[in-house]
Amino acid sequence: MFKKLVHAVFGDPNKKIINEPQPRVAEIAALEPELEQLSGEGLRAETAVLKDRLAAGETLDDILVRAFALAREAARRTIGLRHYDVQMMGGMLLHRGDVVEMRTGEGKTLVATLPLYLNALAGKGAHLVTVNEYLARRDGGWMGKV
Repeated sequence: MFKKLVHAVFGDPNKKIINEPQPRVAEIAALEPELEQLSGEGLRAETAVLKDRLAAGETLDDILVRAFALAREAARRTIGLRHYDVQMMGGMLLHRGDVVEMRTGEGKTLVATLPLYLNALAGKGAHLVTVNEYLARRDGGWMGKV
């Protein structure tokens, strides 16, 4: 009863969390036609540009949109998978340090490539922890191409 009253007055707090990244997802989608036109070398050169932007004082959040768009395009080219918008949102939430619950088959492994790439750009390393040794080997080889 109390929970229903709180939701009626303040709204669903989960919806606020989910809706927050949507404008950035639209920005990422807007970059897709531009990045599709880049050669493989041009796509790789974009990583150097992002690293230079970080060195010039920009933050990971400043370059997140372009980095996620690049990771999406790299995944499409290398493993034939394109991140869905909801997976982009999951990647943003992971980058922010939030816990993201996803069911089997919803693309947790693909989602992880987004914040891993973004955070690796800082040159400090990025780690993904899993408790399943088999999946770590299998998915590390699979997603490592991205």
